[in-house]
Amino acid sequence: MRRLLRFEPLALVVLLGYPLLPVLDWVIEAGTGTSIRIDRQLVNIFIFAILALALNLQVGYAGLLQLGIAAFFAVGAFSTGILTVEKYPFQLGAWAAIGLAPLCAGTIGAALAAPTIRLRGDYLAIVTLGFGEVVRVTILNLENITDGPRGLNPIPEPWLPSWVGGGVDATGQVRLLTMYYVSLLLLATLVVVFRTLERSRPGRAFVALREDELVSACMGLNPSRTRTLAFATGAAIAGLAGALYAVNLTTTAEPNTYDFNYSIMVLCCVIIGGLGSVRGVLLGALVLLGFDNVISPLLSRMLQQAVGVETSGNVLLTFTNWRWICFGVVLVLMMRFRPEGIWPSQRVREELHG
Repeated sequence: MRRLLRFEPLALVVLLGYPLLPVLDWVIEAGTGTSIRIDRQLVNIFIFAILALALNLQVGYAGLLQLGIAAFFAVGAFSTGILTVEKYPFQLGAWAAIGLAPLCAGTIGAALAAPTIRLRGDYLAIVTLGFGEVVRVTILNLENITDGPRGLNPIPEPWLPSWVGGGVDATGQVRLLTMYYVSLLLLATLVVVFRTLERSRPGRAFVALREDELVSACMGLNPSRTRTLAFATGAAIAGLAGALYAVNLTTTAEPNTYDFNYSIMVLCCVIIGGLGSVRGVLLGALVLLGFDNVISPLLSRMLQQAVGVETSGNVLLTFTNWRWICFGVVLVLMMRFRPEGIWPSQRVREELHG
């Protein structure tokens, strides 16, 4: 019974039923007069939570300071576009692309790990930061392959049996529900995998590498192999998130979308939630993405209605323009008063507050 009443099962039950009973939407509309669709925003939160779990594997578990996670996110999205759009002869469909995009991103992650085996700390961070920019600029300039700033579109919607509705109806509700539940179930599966990984031999090898690489090598572990595995696995999960992102938007979006800001935002999710903590990363993604996608637009509308301005022409009356200031202040406060994060892992909590 205690296992059933833990955080993850209860959250999963609530999220599974929310599209059918959107109580929070009704409460917000009744209290503020503003109509908002939380389920649409939850799809993005699920996708970025998967991306945050990928970064947590590299930074939180293995201790690899990675600042280019957006590059693998972009690789997953554009791999999905190449495998599905009519411009190319593959046209494998959305489901096949979701399965193959992680392989493409994981292969590139393993290739990046090879020349960076000996790099540590700040040097590794600089290399991954540069790699992220190189990938973005390369995708932008390969117009014959990626259509440059236009991106690849339209990406076909996931196929569904005809009795379900074929994936499309007049309002697009079936497609939305499809992406909602696919993203949620994939996220739940990854949570189970990561919780199992914490108690497995590879998971303990990641933690040993993070704590002291020399000692882990003396204990018989292979640091090079462990680093490569962390890079490749994290990149593959990031590619999965990119594939879901592209299928949900029905386009890869322009390459400049996958800039350094995405990497920093995902890193903020991991740091605010708690390095090495699966629950913390999920909570960090919910807090950060929920603030950015739900609370910030809602506050902007309420502020404009309060002063009698219905347009967003005044940047001071658009709360969304203040979000990076808010993120920076929260990070400073977190590092000052709670460096372990909101929901840290037991090991980190004991190290900082023994």
